[in-house]
Parts: sequence; C-alpha cells; structure tokens
Amino acid sequence: MMQQLITLLLSLALATGPVAAQQAQGAITPNYKDADIRQVIEAVGAVTGKNFVLDPRVKAQVTMLSSAPMTPDAFYEAFLSILAVYGYIAVPSGNVVKILPDANARQVPGAETGAGGGRDADDMVTRILPVRNVAAAQLVPILRPLIPQYGHLAAHPQSNMLIISDRAANVERMQRIIERIDTESTSDIEVIRLENASAAEVVRVITTLGQGAKTEGGAAPAATVVADERTNSVLVSGDKTERLRLRTLVAHLDTPLQEGGDTRVRYLRYAEAKDLATKLQAQYQKQGGGTAQAGANAAPPTERGEVSIWADESTNALIITAPPKVMKAMMAVIDKVDIRRMQVLVESLIVEVSADKASELGVNWAVGDADLENMAGVTRFDLPNTGGGGIIGLAAAAKSGDTAAIGAAIGKGLNMAVGRVQDSGTSFAALINALASDANTNIVGTPVLVTMDNEEAEIKVGQEVPFVTGQFTNTGATSGGTSVNPFQTIQREQVGLTLKLTPQINEGDAVLLKIEQVLSALAANVRGAADLVTTNRSITTSVIVEDGGTLVLGGLIQDDLTEQQQRVPLLGSIPLLGQFFRVDSTTKKKTNLMVFIKPTILRDDAQAAFETNAKYNFVRNQQLALNPEKVRLMPGETRPMMPPIAPAAPPALDLRQLRLDAQQPASPAAPDANGNAGQPAP
Repeated sequence: MMQQLITLLLSLALATGPVAAQQAQGAITPNYKDADIRQVIEAVGAVTGKNFVLDPRVKAQVTMLSSAPMTPDAFYEAFLSILAVYGYIAVPSGNVVKILPDANARQVPGAETGAGGGRDADDMVTRILPVRNVAAAQLVPILRPLIPQYGHLAAHPQSNMLIISDRAANVERMQRIIERIDTESTSDIEVIRLENASAAEVVRVITTLGQGAKTEGGAAPAATVVADERTNSVLVSGDKTERLRLRTLVAHLDTPLQEGGDTRVRYLRYAEAKDLATKLQAQYQKQGGGTAQAGANAAPPTERGEVSIWADESTNALIITAPPKVMKAMMAVIDKVDIRRMQVLVESLIVEVSADKASELGVNWAVGDADLENMAGVTRFDLPNTGGGGIIGLAAAAKSGDTAAIGAAIGKGLNMAVGRVQDSGTSFAALINALASDANTNIVGTPVLVTMDNEEAEIKVGQEVPFVTGQFTNTGATSGGTSVNPFQTIQREQVGLTLKLTPQINEGDAVLLKIEQVLSALAANVRGAADLVTTNRSITTSVIVEDGGTLVLGGLIQDDLTEQQQRVPLLGSIPLLGQFFRVDSTTKKKTNLMVFIKPTILRDDAQAAFETNAKYNFVRNQQLALNPEKVRLMPGETRPMMPPIAPAAPPALDLRQLRLDAQQPASPAAPDANGNAGQPAP
C-alpha cells in the first residue's frame, strides 16, 4: 500500500511539475505515461482556467508525449484529441465543460452554426445542410458509412435537408463531399433519326455493350437507349458527355451497306443456295408490306419494302435485295442456318453363336420271293439322311451288282445292310442307318456407316442369289424330228446385310437413331425344301444413345429340341427287340443372336480424321499381317497394299473463304497486357 502511494505522488509530481514551471513562461511541454485521465483534466484546468465536470464513467490511463513547448490553447486542443482517442467528448455548458462518453454525443447540444463557428476540430457540432439538386434521402445511405457510431445523420424530405451531428472536423469533410455531389444535372433526352440502319438493331448493339461494361465494372450504364421503330429513331437519355459518346457511336452504326446499297451477295459455306433462296423468299416477301408501282415515277423496290432473292448455283451464293431492317433479319437467319453440320459415325455389332446337334438310328426291312421281285413285306421310315433308293433300291442294286447304284442307295452316316437274296425261296434284306452330327456357328459382323445429322444413310453388303421361280419345256418340230427345249425362270434376291438409319443429335451428347436393319443369309439344306432357303433377321426401332455409348437393339436366345420316332405298331414297342422295327431321330438347336449399336459424334475435322485414320490403319495392318512380301511363284511382283496415310498438309488459300470473311465485320481489337487497345483482329 505504501509503495502504491509513493508511485502516485511521483506521477503527480511529474504531471504537474513541468506544467506549473513552464506556465509562468507562457508555454508548457506536457508528458504523461500511464497517467490517470483525471490527473490530466486537473492539469488542463490549471493551465487554461476552465472548470470541468466529469461523468462517473470517465476512467482511463493515458499517455501523452511532446517534444516542443505549446501554448495553453494548443494544450487544450491536444486534450480534446486525447478525449477523442479514449472515447470521451467535452461539451461546453456555460462556464463549465462536461466530460462524457462519446456514446451520448448525439444527445448533448452542439454548435449549430455554419462552417467554422469558432469550434475546435474535436468539438461536437450539429449542422443542417440544405440539398438543392439531389434528394436528401438518397444521400443518407451513401454518407452513412462515413459517420461514426456515436454520430448522427438524418434527412428531412419535406425541406430536402440533411442533419449531421459529429465532431467538427468530420462535419466539415461531410459538407465538402455533399457540395461536390449536389451539382446541377445535365441529363436530357435526344432523338436521333436513322437513315440506313435499323433502330432496334442499333439499340440491341448498344445495350449489349452496356451490359458487358456493367458486368466488368460493376456499375450501371450512365445513359438509357430506346428504339422507336415507327420513326426508325433512337432515343438517348443521360448525361451530356454520355449522350455525346452515344451519338457518335450511333452515327458510326448508321452507315450504308458497302455491298452496293440495299443489295448484297452472300456466299454460302454449307447450305445450298437454291433451297435456301426459296425458303427465304417465302418468309420475307410479305414482310415489307409494300406494293409494286409501275411507270417512270415508280419508287425503287427497296423503298417500297419489296424483297428479291435469287440463287447463283455456280458459286452457291444468294443475291438479296431488301430494306435495311429486313436485310439485317435475313442475315441473322442465314448465319444460323449456314453452319457446318455435325456427322455421326455409327458402328453396328451383330453377334450370332449357334450350335446344332442331331442323332439318328433306324432299321428298314424288306421281305419277298426270289430276288425280291415281289415284295411280301417292307418297312419304309422317313430317314432324312438315307439315299434316294432306300432298302428297295439297295436290294435291287445288290442283285444287279451295280456299284454306282449301291453307292447312291447308301445314305449318310454308318450304314449296314444284311440279308439273303437267292434265286428260289424267300429273300430278305435289312438296312441299318446311324448318324450323329454337330455344327457350331460363330458370326460377328460390324457394319460401319457415317452420315450427317438428320440425313438418312444406307449401306448394303451381300450377294445377289438366284432363285428358281418356274420351269417350262417347249416341244417343237425340226427337220430331223421333234426337239425338247427346257428352260427355267430365275429371280435374283439380295442376301446379306442392309443397314438404314437417320441420326438426330440432341442439345447434349445424346443421339436419336431411327434404325432399319436386315440380316439375311443362306441356310443349310432343309428337309422337304424345293429350293434354297434363306434366314432373315430384321430390326426396325428408334433409340437414344449417348455419344460413344453402346446400346443393345435386340436379339434372340432360342433353344429348339425335336425328338421323333417312327415304328411298326406293337413290334416297335417291344423292349430291345423293338429297336429293329423303328427309327429314332433327335435334333437340338441353340441360337444366341444379339445386335448392338454404337454412335460417335464427329464434331469437327480433327475428330473425323481421327476416326478415319483408325479404320484405315486397321485395314492396312490386316494386309500387313498377310505377309506382304513378294508373290509366290512370281518373282518381282508385290501384293496390292493400301498406302500409308500422308501427314495433313497446310490448308490451301481459299478465295471463296476470303470473300466470306470479308462480308463479316472485323472483330474488336483485344487489349494488350497494359490494357491498351491493339490492332483489329483479321
């Protein structure tokens, strides 16, 4: 406790000693370090002779360092600055100065005079500022961030005045800011009449530029532009400087066309001029609303609002004569229509895996008299793989000893013939036939087709197979007798693969495909068929597939089992022994058929070249794998070989493309790294 008292006395001596010593000389040099603010207030009262009343909440440890002497008035201003730093204010009230927290600043009276008023910079003042050209309420949200929390800013809309309560220095600053904002407006409305350009098109261009500036700078445009289509005029409202800039811009845009007035020649890149001319003529011929006039005083077609479009097929160009407004709209339509259409590469994958199994076992009998000339009994079962003569033909061939007939009578598989053929008595013969067959089929076909968007395409790969449709025989007389002239009528049919499709590319990466696919082939010999038999697999559907995705279109998974038995009644049902009096036939067929589709969108030349090179190199590698050396037995000869793909050459100079580019306006110059405008882009 004693130590704290000694420290307090030393600080009072340091605080008041120099002040009292130098007061007599008219200047003081105050220095405080962590001194109680009440001690500083006592020193200020002793130097200036002012009386202070302190709020109980006034408490702080202050530090003030000075290196040069100051007068009592300067010392009092420094004291006010100390109060401002520590959150207090000095409010004069008669002969007394009240020291209060600055939170109560807006509630205490302040100087209400004009600028100056004999108050110090840190004194609290209240000032009323009239606003003449701007609404006072609009300035409040702008100036509010410049007023401290203890200050006050409000607008009086009826008198259009601002009420500000703050320290004198900040109020002076606010007054200077308000004087610069409260200036007379130079806004006005101008009407600019256009002679060549369309008012709506000019306003669209200027509005687009204004939106771009607003997006980049974050500020709203300083002028408003509106089109009056009835008079083809542009109305501009805004600041004088901005109106002058827009007037200059409108004057540059309102220039006549350089391609011969109201007639232009438009070269097309991808669309056909003949078809496009017919469609444009039908769309725009009635939009002008004018009627043709005859005579010497007739107005030109463009003044009457008439539209004339014709196509030059040799150069694929459109020659258009139309008013400026219609011309602008027509050029916009052509820009949207005359574009490079994307292409679609469609790969169809056809996979068929089938397995056929068949087993046959049967016995045929023949019993008769001598040499089997008069048959007393015979069994004849339907064996599809037996020869044309069967048991009877075999017995006759065996009797005659004709080896060729014996071979024709024996069918496929294992054949065993047993019996006895003699000149007298009873003869008999038996033919045993056994056959088992297995057949496996694995077919993979990948037809590839490229077409443009919304264009139908078709590919056919197959053979023309002849089918007999009729047989005729003509009999006629000749010099030596009668002649017979047989002939047949034949019709050729397409057998193979047919793929027809129409792709439609959506806005995303999906492709809508309308597909008709037919796959036909020659089938193996079918029992009882009079001619060739063909298989037919057909798919007609519409699907949506993602770019580069694979989708199954359809297919068939089939299992066929056929069991057939032909027998002699009663005898064929006897166990074991019945096998000699019947024929058993079993056939099992399993088929797995699937069709897949994979579309790939070719968006540009690079992607089209990539897909083409991939297919080209695949075929060439297949040729290289077949030993592309010299041809056997022919020295000096080489196999035919696809040449390697040459590297892409630089594009040649296209004069037609130069004419197309000349029709388009030059793009604006891009700024350099320093923000300076460069040369216009070619």
